[in-house]
Amino acid sequence: MMKKRPMSADGTDLERRKSRRFPVVVPVEVSWRGPNGIALKEDAVARQVNDRGGFLKMSKYPALGTRVTVANFLSAQTAEARVLAAPDSRPGVASGIIVELIVPNETFWGVDLQVNRTIVELQSLEKALKGEEIDLRLVREYRDAMDHICSITETLRRLRTSKPHGSDDQELLSALAADRTRRAASVCQNVIADLEAGGIRQDSASVEELAEIIQHLQQCLKKCSKFVAVQVNPSRLE
Repeated sequence: MMKKRPMSADGTDLERRKSRRFPVVVPVEVSWRGPNGIALKEDAVARQVNDRGGFLKMSKYPALGTRVTVANFLSAQTAEARVLAAPDSRPGVASGIIVELIVPNETFWGVDLQVNRTIVELQSLEKALKGEEIDLRLVREYRDAMDHICSITETLRRLRTSKPHGSDDQELLSALAADRTRRAASVCQNVIADLEAGGIRQDSASVEELAEIIQHLQQCLKKCSKFVAVQVNPSRLE
């Protein structure tokens, strides 16, 4: 007989998960033996995971309680697990299975899990900072750093997941460069505000270094703008 999930006094299911799951996109292969001992395997994608297991999205799946081997395509690691839930065994589970790793392993799912866990911890720290009497400028600085980390994390995830499909990385790298340009413009605006407010000594070595870099940047931008103008109006070459 199938065991019923424990329920609270109001009739809702109790959460039995021992630790929070984090969203990832990790291509894996699940292999197991069917009822007749026939070896079976199916491609899947890990979507919600933690160090103890997670949800694997797949079209064909093993039965409840089956022992399976999960192979991570990105890292080539394998891990033994057992099926805790399937679409025909638990309400709310669809298009895949929930597995529990026989031996908990926080590195099996790769850097996606570790990065997402770090982001959640940083977001919790941000909430704590907002609750304290801290200068809002520092909180804003922290927020900008968080946005940068999230942007890089998303680009990294898309780069890694595109590898099995042979996708072109240039578009993703161009998006990362565009984000870097946006952040550079924002930083320059903040530096201008600091200079006008007298927060930076104008004779400091850092200001001199920044001035040299900006001059070099201006030269590069001029070359870039001339190239764009020629592309738009080729007659300028005549």
